Amino acid sequence: MFLSQLKAGGIICRQGEAARLVPGFNSTYELAKAAIAAGTTVAALIEKQGQGDTVDFLALAAEGKLDCPVRHPDPAHMYLTGTGLTHTGSASARDNMHADTAGMSDSMKMFRMGLEGGKPKPGETGVQPEWFYKGNGFNAVAPGDDLVSPSFALDGGEEPEMAGYYIIGDDGTAHRLGFSVANEFSDHVTEKINYLFLAHSKLRPASFGPELRVGALPDHVEGTSRILRGGKTVWEKPFLSGEANMSHTIANLEYHHFKYALFCQPGDLHIHMYGTATLSVADGFVTQEGDVFEIESPQFGLPLRNRLAKAAAETVKVKML
Repeated sequence: MFLSQLKAGGIICRQGEAARLVPGFNSTYELAKAAIAAGTTVAALIEKQGQGDTVDFLALAAEGKLDCPVRHPDPAHMYLTGTGLTHTGSASARDNMHADTAGMSDSMKMFRMGLEGGKPKPGETGVQPEWFYKGNGFNAVAPGDDLVSPSFALDGGEEPEMAGYYIIGDDGTAHRLGFSVANEFSDHVTEKINYLFLAHSKLRPASFGPELRVGALPDHVEGTSRILRGGKTVWEKPFLSGEANMSHTIANLEYHHFKYALFCQPGDLHIHMYGTATLSVADGFVTQEGDVFEIESPQFGLPLRNRLAKAAAETVKVKML
């Protein structure tokens, strides 16, 4: 089952070739909240609602009418976060940027910690991963919309990842809705200057969707990340995800995010990205304004496409009160 959110309001449920509106709800967030309150699953609640009107899903997607699969009505209560160095092979590109005089970078050390302790046995606590903050709902970009790089950015590069969606219940429990593809867009040139600039490099928009896969993340995920320029593919590479290709379990990443009371506030929405091992910047590719990023995995529905744009320079305004 796949869910998509319409920008104008309404939820599309797609099963196979059939795509229908979900009656009784205007947003995926409302649907999920109702499922939590009823003590049921999203899939069971959709079935209870009955079949809504059939829609031309491909036409709606082509017309840019789909939003992020889930969005909080108040952007300040929508957290965008992620974990890095979680995938087999993900340390190589980062290691080249941050090697120290001893021959092993902090990135490689962190990666090795994940390999050795990122998949704990049931009941045990695994090693904590690298963690980063990307912003709130203001930075969440819909499929088809531009990924806008700030005027001061030194780079704008794609990161094809899996993202998990979580809504916090009244008792502080994190309820996972499902997963989608994501473009965890970052500034790798800024990061390369100094590893302590990682936090700055991550404060960029990210795009999600267009479809949310309800249920567990497949153990093995295959996809393709590509960049188009003038309608032609100028860079392309396959990517892998799922726990079979990761140095951490999803449960371990979830534990180390939701162990903080800050992230367990009722009603909040979290979109958490799990990392990648595939980056065009690692191949020396330099993106340009107007490039189109395309991230696809047949296991997660339609591809995610976004054009790279550049923001105009703005004056920073600070006043004494």
